[in-house]
Amino acid sequence: MDISFGPELESFRAEVAAFLDCAPTPDIREAGRKTTSVFAPFESVMAWQKILHAKGWVAPGWPAQYGGTGWSVEQRYIFAEEYFKRDLPPLLPNGLQMVGPLLIDLGSEEQKAKYLPGILSGEDYWTQGYSEPNAGSDLAALSCAAVADGDDYIINGQKIWTTLAHKANRMFMLVRTSTEGKKQQGITFLLLDRTDYPGMEIRPIIGLDGIPEQCEVFFDNVRVPQTARVGAENDGWSVAKALLRHERGGSAGSPAMYRKLELIRVTAQGTPSPFGGMVADDPVFQRDIGELEADIASHAAFEKLVISGHPLSHDPAMPSMNKVMSSELAQRVSVLMTRVAGTEALPLQLEALNIGSNVAALGQELELVAMPYYLNSRATTIYAGTNEVQRDLIARTLPAA
Repeated sequence: MDISFGPELESFRAEVAAFLDCAPTPDIREAGRKTTSVFAPFESVMAWQKILHAKGWVAPGWPAQYGGTGWSVEQRYIFAEEYFKRDLPPLLPNGLQMVGPLLIDLGSEEQKAKYLPGILSGEDYWTQGYSEPNAGSDLAALSCAAVADGDDYIINGQKIWTTLAHKANRMFMLVRTSTEGKKQQGITFLLLDRTDYPGMEIRPIIGLDGIPEQCEVFFDNVRVPQTARVGAENDGWSVAKALLRHERGGSAGSPAMYRKLELIRVTAQGTPSPFGGMVADDPVFQRDIGELEADIASHAAFEKLVISGHPLSHDPAMPSMNKVMSSELAQRVSVLMTRVAGTEALPLQLEALNIGSNVAALGQELELVAMPYYLNSRATTIYAGTNEVQRDLIARTLPAA
């Protein structure tokens, strides 16, 4: 498999670069520089999504008939490269990379017509209602229940780690509709039109990085229509697995990691080493950043394979392999960031991280974002299924000896 960027794509790259140089507002650019998570600052990134939607570039991976770009794999990767070179905020994944592709695959025509336009435009933001206090990596143990009542379901229970639920007007969720059979059975996938139903309470959770990104959501006799179901009742486990394939392997993350390496290098060149010279001259630093860059390059080749449509990309282990590699690389990048930033990264500068804040940051750009990014990235090997679970899934796909 070879994905190369020949001279015929230079005009496309130039077009992308010209647009990305002029279209983002100052607030959007600031949000990109201050992003310390998979989830960029909400208001700025949703404004950016509307600009990309107006250009027709908001969903490079979607089929053209549903509002995608119709770009080749090479064009999609070039777009990602140019995008992250400019420190632009990553678009929020729950709609564009998760429930949107799921509805394209498994949704009814009515659901596609109702929900896909709002996902593309940024009018709607979707939060994910999967995890519960006693059902995280063991998602099949969930107990939040939905009982059929006429044309509706009545939901009771709790969800946790529902990212940006306090900002959302939509939710996709898993509920228990039967206790018969194996625990993977009896689960149903629902779409909630809004997150302010009577009986629904949302409580933000302050993370280690000081930012209220995650939430708890409580359901007390919340009534939703049965037409909100995706797939058959009690077959939500199959639907959930289909969505997780998109979550674990639906985008290219290596261009963003390359950009962080560039920021690390620039900072290291201007940071004195306690052993003399600059950190960039230290042989241990050179070894570590070289190894990390080589591993990111390997992951970039893997990502190109995954998004290329190559026969190997359909191997059921691919999404899990991508998730393990990308999450562990992100953590390694975060560690190197904090090593280079040193003790100057220790102050948690929440006011300076606010978009539009007139509070000046202490130190260099890397020192502002390094520690929040490090703390937030501790979760990368947990969410979307822990890496331990992913390795088990990979092992299960191997042929018997």
